[in-house]
Amino acid sequence: MIVITNPSAVANEISTIDSLFQEGLSLLHIRKPDFSEFEMAKYIHQIQLKFRSKLVLHNHHQLARDFGINRIHFSETESKKTIDSQVTQNMILSTSTHSIEDFNALENIFEYAFLSPIFTSISKENYSPKTNLFEDLAKRENFNTKVVALGGIHSDNIEKSLQNGFDNIALLGTIWNSPSSIKNFKQCQKVALSLLA
Repeated sequence: MIVITNPSAVANEISTIDSLFQEGLSLLHIRKPDFSEFEMAKYIHQIQLKFRSKLVLHNHHQLARDFGINRIHFSETESKKTIDSQVTQNMILSTSTHSIEDFNALENIFEYAFLSPIFTSISKENYSPKTNLFEDLAKRENFNTKVVALGGIHSDNIEKSLQNGFDNIALLGTIWNSPSSIKNFKQCQKVALSLLA
């Protein structure tokens, strides 16, 4: 299970991140589009050293090696451009997609890709699926890249996601738009583990 940071600051964010890792979070995507390189470095510094291998950088990729991070994420736009192999050497790569056609067209360099929005977003207002991505998943041709459900995921719809072709799930709004972030995470984790076991 993957958690993506809220793009803007959240109260007690770093302590929540520490708690998520203590509860068994596999990967944390750091998505802070407005952060300068200095702000990103400062943010990473606050996360316990033992969790560095579980961090994924969405921007300021050049910081990854400095911090011993071996995972970087490319936006859908970036993934369609030529990716600098010097930046990505010995890195585990992921990206974002918003249609099955774009997912199928991905190069084989990505370990997994988000496909979104699956359900109406919790964190983005008026952000809903344009097509039924569960039906679209039947047209999947790319089996080199794992497909990760994103958008409106919570404990009540994880089962539908994982039983209908998604390899994994990613959480954002159910964690950061709730006062019960750790409780929500544990509920989601319980459902996901029972299905992926």
